[in-house]
Amino acid sequence: MVNKFLFKHIDNSALIVFRIIFGLLCFLETVGAIFTGWIKRTLIDPEFTFSFIGFEWLQPLPGNGMYFYYAVMGILGLCIMVGYKYRFSAISFTILWAGCYFMQKASYNNHYYLLILLSGLMAIQPASNYFSIDAKLKPEIERISMPRWCSLIFILQMFIVYTYGSINKIYPDWLDTTVMAVLMRSKANYILVGDLLQNHTMHYFLAYGGILYDGLIIPLFLYKPTRKFAFFASIFFHLFNSFIFQVGIFPYLSLAFALFFFESEIIHKLFFKNKKPFYNAGEVIIPKYKNLALGVMSVYFIIQIILPIRHYFISDNVLWTEEGHRLSWRMMLRSKSGTATYTIKNHTQGTTEQVNLKDYLSPKQVRLASNKPDIMWQFSQRLKSIYAAKGDSISVYVKSHISVNGKPRKAYTNPEVDLANVKWSAWKHSDWILPSK
Repeated sequence: MVNKFLFKHIDNSALIVFRIIFGLLCFLETVGAIFTGWIKRTLIDPEFTFSFIGFEWLQPLPGNGMYFYYAVMGILGLCIMVGYKYRFSAISFTILWAGCYFMQKASYNNHYYLLILLSGLMAIQPASNYFSIDAKLKPEIERISMPRWCSLIFILQMFIVYTYGSINKIYPDWLDTTVMAVLMRSKANYILVGDLLQNHTMHYFLAYGGILYDGLIIPLFLYKPTRKFAFFASIFFHLFNSFIFQVGIFPYLSLAFALFFFESEIIHKLFFKNKKPFYNAGEVIIPKYKNLALGVMSVYFIIQIILPIRHYFISDNVLWTEEGHRLSWRMMLRSKSGTATYTIKNHTQGTTEQVNLKDYLSPKQVRLASNKPDIMWQFSQRLKSIYAAKGDSISVYVKSHISVNGKPRKAYTNPEVDLANVKWSAWKHSDWILPSK
């Protein structure tokens, strides 16, 4: 029964159109990073980057190397779009994009993480079997059908993303619109909508609309009578996010997923009128290694389900500690600011000094080192290595106060703990982070 459902062939028009859109968006994302100055600000100007813990060896290429790096990704995006050496291009893009993601946290974004997952899923798709350069060069690979699982894995992936996005919003500061008021405060100067975005009623509409949209959009797409409503709601929701929050390609990528919900006949008629006859034979073709494939995908989706809930098994509130925050679809859920004072006790020289963060960090990195615990720890480790290179043994003490969602600042770290000489664990609470209450 499962085999018949997953491996039954359907028309592949939706996948082919999605491949074209996906490749184009990958190209625009990477080339846009070059021309907007993002690469210069994030990867070239800083002396070093705060990579994910465990990936400290992963640092930007020297000189203008990152411009070349992103240009290569842009070319790979175009290759995906036109279906040229598709499998190689998709795998290469996934690896390079993952490298960029784990290389720096100054511009952390859930959408960057999602692009790793989607490009990886695209790499296993038969997405170049039609309307591609590969199919032109090798006519024997041309197909007008695909197994049903090809669309189902995208639907399941986005269901996980949206569901957690909805669940994570259900907490007091979101429900009483405190978060929305803080987020909209910086939009007051927007043309036409600036004043409207400061309206308290609008804050309730946006806050509860976000919960309902994220929680219901996939079921509404799956149910045929509500499918068109879901599509038009998605257009409004994602274009609004694109205009107000400038979140890159994500809104348009999300709109492209609608292709997998509509009947194949509709996609075929809209985009491939001259395509070979619409496929409706419904063959069930069981691949030789189907058990291995099902096992791998099962493990993948189990991990996707477990990662976002790991913070429930770590002490204190994730909004305060940020332990378990990343890779968890906690998208635009809070506003956080803080101040931090780093004090170095030099055991070799017998001196004590305060650190001027601007001597070591870019302005954006200074903000991170003032309110994010993993960055505080990493910066303390970096100071330790800098002084060790001069033959000095040091301790680093951090006194910080932070504000979450505009509330009064509270003491955040224990100033008596030497962060240069404590270990970091990604799976349990760091005791030097003071309790939230």
